[in-house]
Amino acid sequence: MARNGKLIAVVGFWLGLSIQTFAQTIWADVTLNKSSVYVGEPVSVSVKVYTSTWFTTGLDLGNIKVQDAFSVYFRPVSTSFQRDGKNYAGVELIYNVFPYETGDVTFPVLDIEVESPAPGGYKGIKHTVKTKEKTIKVKPAPASFASGEWLVAGGLSVSDHWNVAPKQVKVGDVLQRQISRTAYGTVSELIPPIAWDSLPGVSEYPSRSAVSNNKDKTSISASRTETMRYLFEKEGEVTIPEMVFTWYNPAHEKLYKRTLKAVTIQVEPNPDLGVLATVRDSLAQEQAEALAETAEAGPKKILGMSPRRFTALLLAGIIVLIFLFRALRRLYVRGKVKRAAYRVSEPYFFNQFKKALRSGDPAQISSKLYSWIDSMQLEEPSVGYFLRKFGAKSAPKAKMGFSTISLGEWEKARQSYLDREARQETSWINP
Repeated sequence: MARNGKLIAVVGFWLGLSIQTFAQTIWADVTLNKSSVYVGEPVSVSVKVYTSTWFTTGLDLGNIKVQDAFSVYFRPVSTSFQRDGKNYAGVELIYNVFPYETGDVTFPVLDIEVESPAPGGYKGIKHTVKTKEKTIKVKPAPASFASGEWLVAGGLSVSDHWNVAPKQVKVGDVLQRQISRTAYGTVSELIPPIAWDSLPGVSEYPSRSAVSNNKDKTSISASRTETMRYLFEKEGEVTIPEMVFTWYNPAHEKLYKRTLKAVTIQVEPNPDLGVLATVRDSLAQEQAEALAETAEAGPKKILGMSPRRFTALLLAGIIVLIFLFRALRRLYVRGKVKRAAYRVSEPYFFNQFKKALRSGDPAQISSKLYSWIDSMQLEEPSVGYFLRKFGAKSAPKAKMGFSTISLGEWEKARQSYLDREARQETSWINP
């Protein structure tokens, strides 16, 4: 027995050691480099997956959709570390998230499938690990900036190009100006469109913007090129004012700007003014076509609002309607109960009796009178007792018929009854 017990103990020891040795650990984690940003400011998101053995297949989740934000996937990075004498292999997937709505933006929960062999094995076994969601607080642009001018970037380059030298032109001539901006550390969707200044004596016809994103393994930049055609309709001097482009650098927490200098153009008269109308019609048609294409390619809007804002307002409206419906239902129930109580009360039967008196119908008067008398708390529920008790002067007239008693006398008798009831209630409250 002692020998068997010793054998069992040895086997248990080696079994426990084997379980501890061959146990496998796989987990995933998501980290943010910052949890509070301005709208448009990028957040670096790292998705890390670790195993206590190794991965038999590569890990690539591709791009991840984030509500109310643009998400850009950069690259996977292999990593490893040692803890408690064990080696762990890992893969880190790097994303940049660019929120375009204020409020809370949520990086979603991920179900990640990986293949990793058990300790001592070589064949990959499929595992699914789950991450937790991460919340990013998104602040609006500072109050000193209009939302249409706000840009967050690591840097900005600006250049412009004219189709001909903008010096001397004639009435009816068209000059084309192209302004290109390249912003570093952002996406093209977040570069705001140019706010062109209106010019007296000049018609302006913008063309559709050209945008692009340029990404490598570690960074991203975006370009936006916009074109404006100026049709000069009056002679004289025209000054196109300077254009200032600002951006906020989140790394330096500082505002920067680039400036295009003002341009002065001398417009000479043109004896052939008929060309002006032709050029104007042609440019207007081209602009209408360009605007239609831009509207089709633009972000989806519902009643002029983003889907998120429309959904929020819709939900708020539904909640208000629910509370309003509940309040109206409570009022209806209370009103119904109140009406039901009133229809069995002394005031109701007295009002019915008054209507009968006005009708002059003896049968109706008698019926409503007895109903009213029955509704009161009388020691003797009879008309005679009521008149003797509360309207003695009118009692003899009852022999000639109740209809001979005036409404005013009935009301006086009723008031005497109500006064007595009030005194009795007071005596119960203050003995």
